[in-house]
Amino acid sequence: MEYKDYYKILGVDKKASQDEIKKAYRALAIQYHPDKNPDNKASEEKFKQVNEANEVLGNIEKRKKYDELGENWQQFEQNGSQQRGNPFGDAGGQQNYYQGYNSDAFGTGEQTDFSDFFEQFFAGRSGGKANTKNRRGGDYETAMEITLEEAYKGTERIVQLETSKLRITTKPGAYNEQRLVIKGKGAKGNTAENNGDLYVIIKVKTDAIFTRKGNDLYKQQSIDLYTAVLGGDIIIDTLAGKLKVQIDAGTQNGKSIRLKQKGMPLYETPNVFGDLYIQLQVLIPDKLTDKQRTTFEELQSNK
Repeated sequence: MEYKDYYKILGVDKKASQDEIKKAYRALAIQYHPDKNPDNKASEEKFKQVNEANEVLGNIEKRKKYDELGENWQQFEQNGSQQRGNPFGDAGGQQNYYQGYNSDAFGTGEQTDFSDFFEQFFAGRSGGKANTKNRRGGDYETAMEITLEEAYKGTERIVQLETSKLRITTKPGAYNEQRLVIKGKGAKGNTAENNGDLYVIIKVKTDAIFTRKGNDLYKQQSIDLYTAVLGGDIIIDTLAGKLKVQIDAGTQNGKSIRLKQKGMPLYETPNVFGDLYIQLQVLIPDKLTDKQRTTFEELQSNK
């Protein structure tokens, strides 16, 4: 039986990281997915090979065993497994390395017809097919786009699964690239307990007013020249509502004001918030009345 080079199938180096393997697999899974290549036997076969390679290289333990034996797997099976101890388990206590469902996040979770090489390689010396008693369904992944205000307050979305709808709720303080795990809502396994999981990746939109850095918020606020010179109160819009802020007399352009606990809430930490930083921009009047001009000229002559 011919040795299968799973690294070559995925187009990655043997020293590739798990993330690199995952990215390569996803790209190929999309390229050769049956839904995109209907009635294409070559693409269907390539899709199976890609899934089979990912079943091994995408699993740290399987990959380790695969790398240990490599092209010498048959020699090990024939000559050495009984003396050295089969790392994949024996007939009486074989570990379940074989999952009959592909882990394609873009697939349907249908059973995958793996090659004889895969089944024999991971079945050890049990003399038959690999154990499929606990077949686990693959995981799904989807993105959920929300606004900064929704990240501040919490929100919800309805996600359409294959046969049902699922309500996804985010708590206050959600952040960009946050991963939510919904257990058991991925591809179906052979039992409900073996269903895959659904991963929801939070994507927080860029806001036109506020810039977020961690749990702190930053914004620019314009004030008129007279308030900057004489001082006074201004109203600032925050994500929690309007807030009155006192401006000191003689405030310079570009001055930053820190408003404690007016930033983003810390995720799953009640009543704890970041800070809001306000950078003041002093507006210089572009038109002056005769009286105003005279006043400024007097001030200039007396400086």
